[in-house]
Amino acid sequence: MTTSLTLLRVLRDRDAGLYLTGLVVSGFGTSSLWLASGVWVKELTGSDGLAALCMLAMWAPTLAGPALGTLADRLPRRPLLIALNLGLAALLLTLFAVDSAARLWLLFTVLFLYGTAGVVHDAAESALVSSVVGPDLLGDFNGLRTAVTEGMKLVAPLTGAGLYTVYGGPAVACLDAATFVLAAGLCALLRVREQRPARSGEGWRRQTAQGVRHLWGHPVLRPLVRAGGTTMLLTALASTTVYAVVDRLGHSPAYTGVLYAAQGAGSVAAGLLAGPALRRLGGRRFAAAGIALTGAAVAARAVPWDPVALASAVAGGLGLPCVLIAALTAVQRETPGPLLGRVTATAHTLVFTPNVLGLAAGAGLVELAGPGLLLPLYGLALLLTALPLAQRAASASRTAARSPSDANPA
Repeated sequence: MTTSLTLLRVLRDRDAGLYLTGLVVSGFGTSSLWLASGVWVKELTGSDGLAALCMLAMWAPTLAGPALGTLADRLPRRPLLIALNLGLAALLLTLFAVDSAARLWLLFTVLFLYGTAGVVHDAAESALVSSVVGPDLLGDFNGLRTAVTEGMKLVAPLTGAGLYTVYGGPAVACLDAATFVLAAGLCALLRVREQRPARSGEGWRRQTAQGVRHLWGHPVLRPLVRAGGTTMLLTALASTTVYAVVDRLGHSPAYTGVLYAAQGAGSVAAGLLAGPALRRLGGRRFAAAGIALTGAAVAARAVPWDPVALASAVAGGLGLPCVLIAALTAVQRETPGPLLGRVTATAHTLVFTPNVLGLAAGAGLVELAGPGLLLPLYGLALLLTALPLAQRAASASRTAARSPSDANPA
């Protein structure tokens, strides 16, 4: 019932519904290309390392998030989103020229530009959403955004792999291009009046620094973003043990797909429940509860028993998105509109860059120690990450509950 009401609250808002539909469409194309690009490189070269570089090429631009996000504050956001969608559609069509290993440089270049445009796109989209969607709907919208994104990860990669098997990589690129054209059309239908960004006369570096200072100096945003980055680091470390976990369970490596599907189902549920949970618990309690659940799930994954492994995968998927949704919603609510693009991009950099570092470090650690030792340690670290947020929330509640006479005794 709560899920149905949440969905209806968003879809009753015309612009929120259009936005959500656009996310479904473009997310489907992106998830399809994500898997197909690695398969494409693997087939042309036989190299696992080069295939893994596809994800690195798409993630690397996140490091420049604060500077790229400034672009979203210097230009009108809806025209920028339309231009980015159409530009990516045209860019993807160049992949028809990739027919041999000698031309893989073109694929990696496209993926890098794809990731760069994605950073700007996410910043502009977050900023525009806050003006299109009412403040009371932001939590519901961000939760549903997570739900549809994770839902696409369950079905789109299989579609991309099947399309690649039958028609090859260019067909997947064409599918992704078509989704961007459709997303551009949906964005054009939005009824939003934007004020043209004022020219401040300040340089790019100074404008970028303003966004960083606002985020790191804000008493609400800093702890949420810091907890989000720490959570992503620890869950990335834990994710590198997945094949060792499957081996301890006595299954083939293909069983990882079952665990990922269970985790994805949990993330979809988290997205659907996020709006009501945010209203009931508040951002800090919601984030702390999600991190604590993720920590318990990570620690439980050390138990070599199938039911526990599946339950921990669902619980991890349910818990992990909570801090991400809480942080993004807080950024949208607590940041002035003219700063929102660069602050959003800065938050994304601080939250998601540790994911890359965790994957690199975890790959080495899992060779030195088994999941029976590492996973309980990672789980404990996650519980310790949740503790300060829970304490801050409890402290804030006690302060709010005090009467004026308590604060100023006679």
